[in-house]
Amino acid sequence: MPGIEAPAGAQQWVPSRPHSIDELKQAAAGCQGCELHENATQTVFGRGAPHAKIVFVGEQPGDIEDQKGLPFVGPAGRLLREAVDDAGIDPTDLYITNSVKHFRFELRGSRRIHQTPGPAHITACRPWLVSEFALLKPELVVILGATAGKALLGPSFRVNRSRGRLMAWPGSAEHPEDFPVAEIRALATIHPSAVLRADNRDIAYQGLVDDLKIAAKAVSA
Repeated sequence: MPGIEAPAGAQQWVPSRPHSIDELKQAAAGCQGCELHENATQTVFGRGAPHAKIVFVGEQPGDIEDQKGLPFVGPAGRLLREAVDDAGIDPTDLYITNSVKHFRFELRGSRRIHQTPGPAHITACRPWLVSEFALLKPELVVILGATAGKALLGPSFRVNRSRGRLMAWPGSAEHPEDFPVAEIRALATIHPSAVLRADNRDIAYQGLVDDLKIAAKAVSA
C-alpha cells in the first residue's frame, strides 16, 4: 500500500564475519529488522549441532517458543521429535530453525493467535537464515511447510507439488546469491502443526514420517 515503508531488514544486525551460531544468536537478540520485534517476547533463534548434516527450517516460533526462546518446544515440536525418532534420524545430526525469528500473532482477549508471516517478514529475516546456512553447510535441508519453502525457494513454492522427493538445491528463486551452496539437497514436507490440525492425524503423521525416512536414507547414503 502507498505510504507503508518496507521493513529495514535484519542485515545491519548480522555480524559481517560470524564465527559461530552462538555469535549469530547473540546478535539476533537485538534485531529490529521488522515490526514483529515490537510485540514478540524475544528473538527465537535456531539450535542444534554446529555442523549438522540436516537442517530443518520451519515457519516462525509459536506462543510457547516465543516465551521460552527456543524453536519447536511446543506441541508441534514434540510431534516433530517423535517423527524424527520414528524415521530413524540421529537427533545429534540436526539443527532446527525458522525462516522468521519473531512470533507474529493477533491478540484476542488474553490469547495470542498465530498469524502467518508475510512476504515482507520473510525477506526482512532472510539474512539470519543465510548466515546460519553459511556456518552450518548441511548436506540436506528439510523444508517444513509453505512459509519455509517460499523463504528458501521463492514465492511459487507449493508443498503438495514438491513434498517427499529429493531436490537439487536451487537456491532462492528471487535471490540465488543468498544460498551459494552447490552440494546441498532439499526435501519438502508438511509442517508438524499441519499434522495436529489434520482430520486423520494418524495418516498425516505417517506421511510426515515417510518423508523424513527419505531424508534419513539420503544422509546415510
